[in-house]
Amino acid sequence: FLFYFCITLTRSKMQQCVGRTEGLRMAKSTCFRATAPKRIAGIRVSRRSCHIVASAVATKTVKIGTRGSPLALAQAYMTRDLLKTSFPELNEEGALEIVIIKTTGDKVLNQPLADIGGKGLFTKEIDDALLSGKIDIAVHSMKDVPTYLPEGTILPCNLPREDVRDVFISPTAKDLSGLPAGAIVGSASLRRQAQILAKYPQLKVENFRGNVQTRLRKLNEGACSATLLALAGLKRLDMTEHITKTLSIDEMLPAVSQGAIGIACRTDDDASRKLLAALNHEETRIAVVCERAFLTALDGSCRTPIAGYAHKGADGQLHFSGLVATPDGQQMMRTSRVAAFSEESAIKTGEDAGRELKANGPKELFMY
Repeated sequence: FLFYFCITLTRSKMQQCVGRTEGLRMAKSTCFRATAPKRIAGIRVSRRSCHIVASAVATKTVKIGTRGSPLALAQAYMTRDLLKTSFPELNEEGALEIVIIKTTGDKVLNQPLADIGGKGLFTKEIDDALLSGKIDIAVHSMKDVPTYLPEGTILPCNLPREDVRDVFISPTAKDLSGLPAGAIVGSASLRRQAQILAKYPQLKVENFRGNVQTRLRKLNEGACSATLLALAGLKRLDMTEHITKTLSIDEMLPAVSQGAIGIACRTDDDASRKLLAALNHEETRIAVVCERAFLTALDGSCRTPIAGYAHKGADGQLHFSGLVATPDGQQMMRTSRVAAFSEESAIKTGEDAGRELKANGPKELFMY
């Protein structure tokens, strides 16, 4: 009550509020009986200020959960700003709060993701916070989200997708073909590793983890000759000046859900579901549904390089491309589909593509 009463006052009055809890308690009981301005514990109380207090007390803070990396925070702030635009009442001070949650993936940086569990490393602690009520909605990079969701949660919202392509960054070469034999490309992604080695087996790919800023610093310090990053992240961080070359989809098929932001909430939280429904970009959501259906059908482990990309083509149809490979890039299978652009069709398309590769591919592709 003290906090919400203070926001109706000027800055100087707010300072006077400190330590007057007892007076405010009196104000709370007297407030709605006031017929004329009164002073309680030195604070002027009127019908108008009481009305504002009552409104403020009724306003619930929407807590937005996120990882603490610069990119994750940029995505959380984007979500916050979109909520403010869609719901003017959320522009009130204190209506939205960003809650930073440190995940296992953020804590363990000296090992490959596959060695410490792979799936769910960047979401488990956030899921726990969501289910416990510590946060109301959770903002994720969709490529970090496992194909299964914890019971009691739902992911009804995808924001408009950013550019899905990867970029090549190097202080010494213009592209991968310009790197000398034995040059080290830093990447923690098995998907990128497999596709690089399939075309350039003379190169070496070594584990290279950390946020975008950390990886760029390591690159400049000579830890490797080049690295690959998602263009979407660099755009959201306004760091595209570091790009040496943007790779085409044919050169480097993106990760499932790359460039997409997903926002989760509790299944029974109708208020949060209403907020997220207003932010959802249906075209992105359907494309992501297709890609995740492909991943689910393959049922690959965290050691299986998998890539998949679905989008709405100029013809209005759903276009999908996918691949699965061995980590050394020596074996790689691809598939593609064109289908109707709908959720039902997207799920079927992704599942069919995944089953095809799993049924026809060498068993060793799914032993990693």
